[in-house]
Amino acid sequence: MKNKIWTTIFGVAVFFFVITFSIGLPIYCRFFYYIQIKPLGLENYSGYDYATIKNAYDQVLNYLTLPGFPFGTGVFKYSESGMSHFADCKALFNLNLIVLLTSSAILITLGILHKKNKITLLKPLGFSAGFYACLTLLAVFGILAILVASNFDRAFVLFHSLFFPGKDNWIFNESVDEILKILPETFFMNCAILIASSIIIISITVIVVQIIKKIKSKSKQQKTP
Repeated sequence: MKNKIWTTIFGVAVFFFVITFSIGLPIYCRFFYYIQIKPLGLENYSGYDYATIKNAYDQVLNYLTLPGFPFGTGVFKYSESGMSHFADCKALFNLNLIVLLTSSAILITLGILHKKNKITLLKPLGFSAGFYACLTLLAVFGILAILVASNFDRAFVLFHSLFFPGKDNWIFNESVDEILKILPETFFMNCAILIASSIIIISITVIVVQIIKKIKSKSKQQKTP
């Protein structure tokens, strides 16, 4: 019974690790934004050079991801409502980091205990809990990907209503929240693509590796006299 519980916990940890790791990619890999500044024409649209735009983005990300940094948008003006929106985002970013670190710690701990034979992580039908977690991920995010691809604006509104019920501070006015000039919808779509791609690649890799391991194991059993 205990091994079933540990196996379930391991599978749930894999599920949330892949999600939060993938979400963290566009958040913590800032170069993903930097390499889009010129292709997206942000210099021409905002009227500022690369260094100024990069500095403004860094100020926002410092506030969102690092403790002790005040909110700032560089040379761009912002409203109280805009600042409130980023405060909500900061809470979500912190939650994502907490879940990422927690799931990582669980996976490492259970992996070590399994290696030392302190616990046994079961393999239903010859596949690990990570295999089933990744299958579930592909199914869930396949549905979400279809929703986002069919109507990104509607998906964004749905996302905001789920995490920020009753709030309308996600509606920005570019004249008072000038940071929008360097954070276009295309950038967020690219972030969504990166997150989805990471989830798909990691999940498929885990699934394929598990299938190969099972085939090899079955082949060895057949060769054993």
